[in-house]
Amino acid sequence: MKIFTSEQQFDYSWEHVSAANWQKYPNEVSTHVVAVDVLRREFYPETGILRTERLITCKQPIPKWLSCLTGGDNKSFVREVSTVDRNNKTLTMKSCNMTYNNLLKVYETVVYTPDPSNPLHKTKFSQTAEVTAYANFQRICDKIEDWSVERFVD
Repeated sequence: MKIFTSEQQFDYSWEHVSAANWQKYPNEVSTHVVAVDVLRREFYPETGILRTERLITCKQPIPKWLSCLTGGDNKSFVREVSTVDRNNKTLTMKSCNMTYNNLLKVYETVVYTPDPSNPLHKTKFSQTAEVTAYANFQRICDKIEDWSVERFVD
C-alpha cells in the first residue's frame, strides 16, 4: 500500500470554497471527468448536515503495460460521498473506485476547513489517498501503486 498526502491553503473563505466544490466539474483542467451523477442527497436540518452521494465517470489513458490487465478500457467509475457540516464548517469528501477494484483500490479523503491562521478568509485543504494494488507479483503491485500515486501529483 502507498499513501499520498497533500495540504494546501486557499485564499478564499470556507463558504466560497465549499460552494465552488459543487461546480468543479466539468472544467478544462480535469478533462478526464466526463460525467457526474447525483445518486442521493439528504439534508438533516437538526444538524445542518448535507450528505451527497455521487457517481463520477472518468475517461483517462492508462499505460500499455496496464491496459493488458484491464482489457484496454479507459473508462472508470468512482463513488464519492460528501458531507457538508455548515455548523462546524467542514466539507469532507470520501471516494473509492468502483472499476478494477479487484486490481486496484483507491480510498481518497478530502477535507476543507477554515484555516486556523485566518478562518474568515482562508480555507485549509487536506487530502489523503490510500492506494493498494492486488496482483500475484509484488513488483507489479508496486508499479501499479506508483503509477496511481503519480496521478494524484499531476
